[in-house]
Amino acid sequence: MNKPIVVCLALFSLWPGSALSQSPESSEPSFIQEKVQFFDATSGLGQEGFDTIHVHLGTVHARDKSLQWYHLKDDSRWETQPGVPEAWETTLLPAFLKESLSAVVHQAIRRKEDGCWIAATSHGLYVQPFPESLSMQRMLVQDALGRQWATHDVLGITQDSLGRLWFATRAGVGCQTSTGWQFYTGEDGLPYNEFTQISAGLRGEVWFGTTKGLVRFRNGQWGYRQGKRWVPNDIIQSVQVDHHGHVWVATQTGIGVIRQQTMTLSEKAAHYEHEIETYIKRTPFGYISEVTLPEAGVKERIQYHDSDNDGLWTSMYGAGECFAFAATGNQDAARRAHQAFRALAFLQEVTQGGSHPAPKGYVARTIRSTTLPDPNDGRLERDKRFAKERDSLWKVYEPRWPVSADGKWYWKSDTSSDELDGHFFFYPLYYDLVAQTDDEKMAVRKVVAALMDHLILHDFQLVDHTGTVTRWGTYRPEDLNHHPDWWVERGLKSLSMLAYLAVASHITGDARYLEIQQRLIQDHAYDTNAMIYKIHRGLGSGNQSDDEMAFMCYYSLLKYTPAGSFRDRMLTSFYAAWRNEAPEGNPFFHFAYASQVHGTEVTDPWGRYSLMPSGDWLKDSMNTLKGFPLDRLNWASQNSHRLDIMALPPNNSIDLLQEDTRLRGHLKSGKVLPVENTHFNHWNTDPWILDYGGSGNTLASGTVFLLPYYMGLYHGYIRGESGR
Repeated sequence: MNKPIVVCLALFSLWPGSALSQSPESSEPSFIQEKVQFFDATSGLGQEGFDTIHVHLGTVHARDKSLQWYHLKDDSRWETQPGVPEAWETTLLPAFLKESLSAVVHQAIRRKEDGCWIAATSHGLYVQPFPESLSMQRMLVQDALGRQWATHDVLGITQDSLGRLWFATRAGVGCQTSTGWQFYTGEDGLPYNEFTQISAGLRGEVWFGTTKGLVRFRNGQWGYRQGKRWVPNDIIQSVQVDHHGHVWVATQTGIGVIRQQTMTLSEKAAHYEHEIETYIKRTPFGYISEVTLPEAGVKERIQYHDSDNDGLWTSMYGAGECFAFAATGNQDAARRAHQAFRALAFLQEVTQGGSHPAPKGYVARTIRSTTLPDPNDGRLERDKRFAKERDSLWKVYEPRWPVSADGKWYWKSDTSSDELDGHFFFYPLYYDLVAQTDDEKMAVRKVVAALMDHLILHDFQLVDHTGTVTRWGTYRPEDLNHHPDWWVERGLKSLSMLAYLAVASHITGDARYLEIQQRLIQDHAYDTNAMIYKIHRGLGSGNQSDDEMAFMCYYSLLKYTPAGSFRDRMLTSFYAAWRNEAPEGNPFFHFAYASQVHGTEVTDPWGRYSLMPSGDWLKDSMNTLKGFPLDRLNWASQNSHRLDIMALPPNNSIDLLQEDTRLRGHLKSGKVLPVENTHFNHWNTDPWILDYGGSGNTLASGTVFLLPYYMGLYHGYIRGESGR
């Protein structure tokens, strides 16, 4: 199907000790949202690179490579200062002790309990045996198997707020606990080991500077911060944590800080809503996609553009607003849901009339103003090349962008099944949860009936102004069951059509749609087709757009299908789909599945079984929601070099249209990377990809957070102040 480029930027979050049980939140707890700020010459710093960061009594100092010191005057300006900052010398190993070592000293600290110095050196760990000693002696570090650690190239040393001693080497990290030394390598979740320095934070937290970003240890879990979403430069020359827990780094291209901000999920949702209203919505109808920034990271200048799937993204955004209104009663959410309905309904209206009218009920992908350049210019030749090189079934015709009857809009044709899945997901939620007056409900019935009748009239095909089916618009039994080009789509298209008919019957009250659904089941085995909605080649395989579409269709179909053997079969199908997707930690998938299987059992020839979700599905969902970045910019992110990664087999990494050589993998736990180590615009992204491109020039919508958050709130998996 359609595969938009997927990108984002980020500011990660997770409150220490916030792991959830498999029951809903009793209230909405706060957590720590990390916010990044960078400083360079525009903030008063010099042009030289920086090698040292020093925090003393609440003041942050930085030294550049010319040995010039600066201090932070306020949150945004730096000033030069003469000499060295107060207490700087007390952080350095005394000369008389340093002279007793025939090694390079990488970092030194004074032990809290006795004031003795400990040094991380090229020859290992050395300790001052007692405070008055004038020399250092080697520190023996041995594990339970008798193996010695820290014998050479110890790159960092610190003592955390709990009194534990930490050191870092290329072999791994050691921590001196009350029961002895504990060691961490890639097998234990350590992401990277090219260390430069260590700094202890609050509540036992430890940060490690490396030559490729920052590594964090918190509450027994390792985290990773790499790329321009986190640090000015990946080579961390120095790292220090202040008394607020803010993490300061010195790099050759400037100073950076990861600030800690207390936040709730509802406050995070409000942030995304503001961003969408301010920067994302396009045209007076408010279509949702992503926008371009001419200057990386600068939101003051926005370039709007249409996308192939504006209808889908607007549907998913609108669905979130429906859940929001139902869960909270917030009238702003109702207003936004009404706007989404008007935008989606207009995609059906705009195709009627004009010089190239489409059949009644046909919906456009998107629109753009006729005051903009003609999108048809040069399109035909591009389509010919695409059909020749990428997709032999691609439609080549003119115009792909007809003009509306009033001459105000180009509307994009060749509409995909992605769009229809989005429309049929949104309309019943809007009808049930938001539309209240007879006129509002009648408007929904009219739109749904027109679209459904269009498909039925054209033998379960979406037919555009050319009088032919769109590239992805066939649901016809003859194609799905008997045409060799369509067997791979058989399961998903059958599932979609069954869901559409269930939705149409629910909204219009017309039993005819369920009669047609039964005919497709009895005569053409659409229920059997839907049991396997796509062929998987293992974890991480196939097109994630299909997964996103399938979960929307499962949700709608099961919600409006009464108990019985057909529903049991679809529940079993949904279970198989969810099990395959569970390692991805996708809260939308988790909540969609859990909401439809709650308290249910199914029977097959081998017995009766519960399909309730198991494992860490709720914990993973909450971690993803908390981990989502606030700033949805698309900075590059790299993970393929990490020590805690396992690669997927090559046969799981083949794109359906052409071979995809991007590296894919997962953590040693079997789960995909945390959301703060990735970036994407929509839930159709491939979460198994390890490395992501991007330059901070695309700002994505917060719908990826809002839809699952409001869905979880509505279904009771999250309980907020205004939640149910």
